[in-house]
Amino acid sequence: MAPTVAATAAAKQAELLKQDGNIYFKKDRFGAAIDAYTEAITLCPNVPIYWTNRALCHRKRNDWTKVEEDCRRAIQLDHNAVKAHYMLGLALLQREEYAEGVKELEKALDLGRGANPKSYMVEEIWQELAKAKYLEWEHDSTKRSWELQSLKEACESALEEQHFLDTSEPEGFLDEATNSYSARLEALQRVFRKVAEADMPTEVPDYLCCKITLDIFRDPVIAPSGFTYERAVILDHIQKVGKFDPITREPLNQSQLIPNLAIKEAAQAFLDKHGWAYKMD
Repeated sequence: MAPTVAATAAAKQAELLKQDGNIYFKKDRFGAAIDAYTEAITLCPNVPIYWTNRALCHRKRNDWTKVEEDCRRAIQLDHNAVKAHYMLGLALLQREEYAEGVKELEKALDLGRGANPKSYMVEEIWQELAKAKYLEWEHDSTKRSWELQSLKEACESALEEQHFLDTSEPEGFLDEATNSYSARLEALQRVFRKVAEADMPTEVPDYLCCKITLDIFRDPVIAPSGFTYERAVILDHIQKVGKFDPITREPLNQSQLIPNLAIKEAAQAFLDKHGWAYKMD
């Protein structure tokens, strides 16, 4: 069914309001931009970009509750809205919903790579995802540390209580009881030290890093030379520097690059396990 004259007029007016909102946004007049986008939403509530644009204004004001509300509405209208998933992920991180925040950022990254893998936004999302994974690791690590410490103290208390009972025995058993207590206490501390090692910051293995950027792989591809590179980086090298392998100098075309799924899975497994628990810029 063709749109009515009124609907067409409303759509045109909404677009004009969106343009006004964009102008206000560029001038950092976020309140005026929000008003313009809100009017556009009132006229055409089923246009996702109006919601994401308003969410961006709320983000600039650190009003994360409204960011989340607008992004969820945009996603209802368009499940592939990159910006909506991205900002929703950031909003969830503000509420310390780390697992869900990471999930939304990963969704945004996948969608962004599919739409335009070399866009600035993909890089921005990746950086935020890296931070989010670190925050998730830090949060979980802190929780585990407290639980381990509580359990360790309970075990040490139980040992001390048993030691008190043992030393209450006739005097001939005193040395034996003391030696047994010391041995068990040392074994207990050794066990807890070993368990705590899992939460120690970990450096990224060299084989999981691009030879050019020295950063952990995101989308690795392997060249005929056997060397693996970050896809966006090697493509940029081919286009701007020359069609040759940067390490071996052998001729190299884009069509020769093959996804290195094994390294990609290994890099993801590392991130899942360690949460980027290493020095970050």
